[in-house]
Amino acid sequence: MKIKLKSVSGSVVAARGFRASGVFCDIKRLGTGKGSEKGRKRDLALIVSDVPAAVAGMFTTNQVCAAPVKVCVPRVRKGSAQAIVVNSGNANACTGQQGLRDAGEMARFTERALALPRGSALVGSTGRIGVALPMDQVRAGIIEAAVELGDTVRHADQAAEAILTSDTRPKQAAVEFRLGGKTVRLGGICKGAGMIQPGMSATGRRPAASVLHATMLCFITTDAAIAPRPLQTALEHAVARSFNRITVDGDMSTNDTVLVLANGLAKNPLLRTAGGAGFAAFQAALDQVCLELARMIVRDGEGVSRFVTVRLEGARSAAEADAAARAVANSALVKTSWHGGDPNWGRIMDALGYSPAKVIEEKVDIGYSAPGSRKILWSLKHGQPTRVSFRDLCAAVAPREFDLHIRLNLGRSSALLYAADLTEAYVDFNKGDVSNPSALGG
Repeated sequence: MKIKLKSVSGSVVAARGFRASGVFCDIKRLGTGKGSEKGRKRDLALIVSDVPAAVAGMFTTNQVCAAPVKVCVPRVRKGSAQAIVVNSGNANACTGQQGLRDAGEMARFTERALALPRGSALVGSTGRIGVALPMDQVRAGIIEAAVELGDTVRHADQAAEAILTSDTRPKQAAVEFRLGGKTVRLGGICKGAGMIQPGMSATGRRPAASVLHATMLCFITTDAAIAPRPLQTALEHAVARSFNRITVDGDMSTNDTVLVLANGLAKNPLLRTAGGAGFAAFQAALDQVCLELARMIVRDGEGVSRFVTVRLEGARSAAEADAAARAVANSALVKTSWHGGDPNWGRIMDALGYSPAKVIEEKVDIGYSAPGSRKILWSLKHGQPTRVSFRDLCAAVAPREFDLHIRLNLGRSSALLYAADLTEAYVDFNKGDVSNPSALGG
């Protein structure tokens, strides 16, 4: 049965019973990272449910993780939350015990400002690493944001702006669908442009034999009635096919976080298990919103001029497929050739060869197509160049978006990644200027 999803406005306030706000409280002071030059950009966001909500989360698996992640993981494990407070301009990472106290204080101060039960607020941060939070500004911002809460598109826009750092534009999405005879909405906001190759898990720990995946943050709300356990299952599925499938620069952040609140106000029959009736519709909605937001991150990557979908097939295992695809997607030489419009299959072959995957040169095929097209222009077949002209190959990689097809022809496993080119603008943006601390990145 095909599930009908209708795009709607409002992102995190599209669902019943959610309010949001975004305010400027001067967190982006001198030395707090890129984005400081944006002046009075909003830098603190609140997202609040009118009633307690089921919660699920996914977090960075970086061994150096930020204080907000450490605070959130045990709170999410309890299965219920009601508010999320997020600051930009300061990652609160590598800030020691003071950072942990500050992250905890952000959550507790939010609970007091909103008269919420203790333990019901979650926290996120993004920005420069290694700088203590200016807590006086944070507290003032929380008070103002609590006063400014609302459920209009304008309020969602303000929250979406407040979480941005080096992003050039807000990232929002929402859908409406039917669940158990009721109309349900699910929407989210996210941020991310640099330090992007998320690899998140529910606990922040790396699973055994896993492949590693600016900080990306995503906050999703829904009025669906769903229990915490199937909500976590759905989120893990959605993240595995979206945020954990993107890369801008191959760097995993200390702060990557995705949180979902589900307050049940749509009054659909409660989804108690992942296999229960209606779960497929909920999963489809969450998958679509996560993928839409994840692709927005790559398209808005720092200095990005080309968006490339890497489609690798024919690997011996899923792990080898992923490793080979990531080697190509993160190769500086491959990425710069994409920027130059050069269909350089030699660099792709080189990246495949040094990846952990089994590769036999004489079996590899490499080609290009328009996004989603089955009409592939092959530059390499069986490890040897085809007779397709260089001019035609250049034309295939000239558009702002295209697909790269790689076939190893050694097995049945495949991988898909959403990647970006590497430009002079990225280098210029991230190299910083030590004579101007506000120009330094996170």
